[in-house]
Amino acid sequence: MANVTVTFTITEFCLHTGISEEELNEIVGLGVVEPSEIQETTWVFDDHAAIVVQRAVRLRHELALDWPGIAVALTLMDDIAHLKQENACCASGFPVVAHREFVA
Repeated sequence: MANVTVTFTITEFCLHTGISEEELNEIVGLGVVEPSEIQETTWVFDDHAAIVVQRAVRLRHELALDWPGIAVALTLMDDIAHLKQENACCASGFPVVAHREFVA
């Protein structure tokens, strides 16, 4: 099965996600998303970036945060997901070692 990646120009990306070019510039500057390609005069974004921005837009509407606040919230949510994944991996792959007291 082949993997297909959809790409968007800036205009297409803004229309697809519902943000303005100014907002796109701000969230790229904050590191929320990165262009998948940087061509001479424009950026190209992939479908993963569109998913991240749609998530950010939902958070912005639900929590009434500014873009820097959204960037922090997304970072924390990603960190939590990563820690949960690590915990699940450790819990399923390694036995629990009992704590032993050492008597001197």
